[in-house]
Amino acid sequence: MTTTPTLGDRAVKLTVLVIAGLLLFAPFLFQDIRSLEVAARICVFIVLVASYDLLIGYTGIVSFAHTMFFGFGAYGAAISLKQMGPGWDAVIVGAIAGALVSLVMAIAIGLLSLRVKAIFFAMITLAAASVAMVLASQLSHFTGGEDGITYKAPQLFKTATKLMLNDEGKVMRVFGVKLNGKLAAYYFVFASSLVLFLVMLRLVGSPVGTVLKAIRENEARAEAIGYRVVAYRTFVFCIAAIIASLAGTVYAIWLKYTGPDTALSFSIMIDILLMVVIGGMGTMYGAVIGAVLLVLAQYYLRDLMGTAAEAVADMPLLPFILDPDRWLFWLGVIFILLVYFFPKGIAGTLAQKGART
Repeated sequence: MTTTPTLGDRAVKLTVLVIAGLLLFAPFLFQDIRSLEVAARICVFIVLVASYDLLIGYTGIVSFAHTMFFGFGAYGAAISLKQMGPGWDAVIVGAIAGALVSLVMAIAIGLLSLRVKAIFFAMITLAAASVAMVLASQLSHFTGGEDGITYKAPQLFKTATKLMLNDEGKVMRVFGVKLNGKLAAYYFVFASSLVLFLVMLRLVGSPVGTVLKAIRENEARAEAIGYRVVAYRTFVFCIAAIIASLAGTVYAIWLKYTGPDTALSFSIMIDILLMVVIGGMGTMYGAVIGAVLLVLAQYYLRDLMGTAAEAVADMPLLPFILDPDRWLFWLGVIFILLVYFFPKGIAGTLAQKGART
């Protein structure tokens, strides 16, 4: 029997396509620096969350080391750009170095730990991530310590280059948007994120993806029919680590700064977990929805509450409840409601409703 696509499936895919279109034209639709920053962060976190979904959603691996791999990629680019100068050779060297370190660490953790129970593996990855965070802070001569590293991006991403100037020496515009380095950097982030996301979509749609789902659903049965579960888990752990590392490299080029707070902070891991749960585990498309909702809430919920508090300033109690300083409380309330009404995440719940076989 074949599964007929449901209305929920179509709704999820349509939503993702709309989000992709908005991100593609974000510099022209939202012409302020903050909006561009939000759009770039969404692009990077879509990749980061989708790569984590490969682990927790497709093989049931709970890892707290994902930000460590993200940090390796970011620090790889930062150190090479600082030492070698703002060239593409430095970007390539940094990306490869970060990916190789991530791969070695993933193989080591995977082979040594994926045979143990899930809770012990989670604790091992948490310990590894904590060690990486401490080392980044302590090795100040190499990583910049708590202050991090500031560096220059390649020439293309500078404020203006000769290719972006008209005959009068002014920056060219398209639909009122300056063709400057910031725009080029954004489309570098968008294109890189899109390619990485499509690679992951192709992976989960391949026979390997089918095996990963089988391992997630029934590990003992998958082992019984001949699949080497530890080998497959180690493989997907390595793939997720490399993709997270590349996402870190892309984000480092966008920020032109890398530090423990932007690349290795445990709060990033919490954000990833929240995005996966909100979007839906084991869906890939849920990574897009979850990343968009949480990043928008982090940047704009406080502003919305401030506007709402001003609108009801003459009413009793409401201004106190809607005080912008309580935005984290309301973010928690929203998260609880989403989990209650969408127990398998937004994408997972919508896709499940109305299923016909």
